[in-house]
Amino acid sequence: YEGIEQIQADDLEYARELGLHLKLIGTAERIGKGLSVRVHPAFLYPGHPLATVTGPFNAVTVESEAITEVTMSGPGAGGPQTASAVLGDVISAMIPPASTPPTSEMLAIVEDVVSAFYLHLEVADEPGVLAQVARVLADRGVSVKSVVQKGLGDQARLVMVVHPVLESQFTAAREDIAALAVLRAPPRAIRVLEEEFG
Repeated sequence: YEGIEQIQADDLEYARELGLHLKLIGTAERIGKGLSVRVHPAFLYPGHPLATVTGPFNAVTVESEAITEVTMSGPGAGGPQTASAVLGDVISAMIPPASTPPTSEMLAIVEDVVSAFYLHLEVADEPGVLAQVARVLADRGVSVKSVVQKGLGDQARLVMVVHPVLESQFTAAREDIAALAVLRAPPRAIRVLEEEFG
């Protein structure tokens, strides 16, 4: 689980500039014989089926080979909706499951998944900084999709979205960037779900 505590107001401003919407996402994805289960904030492009879900509504998008993709949405917050969910949980706890849920012996947990990322950097405003960051990303096999750069006096802000990459590659690149002498604050990263779901 990752919360929203690292997200700051300027991240939301840059997200709007890049056409992204922030959502708290829960995912479960079968990868080979493994399972990746996560809850984390993510930026979504307008074409993503969950991007337009707002207010008290929740939504679920299911993708499979048989149905390709289907999204269902409905009320998920408020008195009656919460009471209904609690009642459903109580009933589920009283009824034994029809089949045995997967165990750790049956299913491996997958930590290293592919994702695009939003990367927010506060750096020294001097020549060659963007080149240093780009070199670190390239050395780790991370490709940049878009960049916004703004000067802030003697500092600059670099905000970029990178193409989908293994999370371990991105994490290694982010750690390398954090060690650069030109960095003025720890890097902030948020997953980005691509325009086309899946």
